[in-house]
Amino acid sequence: VTILARRDEVAAIRGQLVDRRDSYAAVRADKKQSLVAVRSSRIVVEEDLEELEKEQAKIQATLAAAAQSAGAGGGGVPAGPIKRGSGSLIFPVSGSISSPFGFRWGRLHAGIDIPAPIGTPIRAADSGKVVLMAPTGGYGNYTCIQHNASLSTCYGHQSRFGTSVGASVTKGQVFGFVGNTGHSTGPHLHFETRVGGRPVDPMGYL
Repeated sequence: VTILARRDEVAAIRGQLVDRRDSYAAVRADKKQSLVAVRSSRIVVEEDLEELEKEQAKIQATLAAAAQSAGAGGGGVPAGPIKRGSGSLIFPVSGSISSPFGFRWGRLHAGIDIPAPIGTPIRAADSGKVVLMAPTGGYGNYTCIQHNASLSTCYGHQSRFGTSVGASVTKGQVFGFVGNTGHSTGPHLHFETRVGGRPVDPMGYL
């Protein structure tokens, strides 16, 4: 082997090593970038969960106060027994359930999700009084109706409201419209039943 040939061989090997080093560096950079993205996503998810927990606490406090007022006769909504599983409520929109009530990824999905086109009318599951109607971060445009001293129903992700706080609604009356507001992956109604402000499975009442 001549000196020139040997020199060319060494140069080629050196070039391969440089290319391999650059490749490893690129892989490390990609992994680092991916790790940063994962950490950022985790922070966003944790912030979203914290926001939802705060919203849940506010909703629960508002409905508990409304239930107490109704029980004292000051809310204009008659008190009455809770008939669990009686089927006394109607579905607020037609459609199949895409996500049931229950724990998911370490937190409670406090209602059921029913996909429907944007603008679909939302009907009151039962007669009652509107005690909460406001835009929220997680649930988007959100309405709660107090039906008696214990039971209330809530409706999330509305495109727009069709009533006002303090209004009385009758069973089947349109009071809002399906949307995609808040933390939502597509147009649907998030429907909740709450007893004393605490979420319970709506399927026990529909």
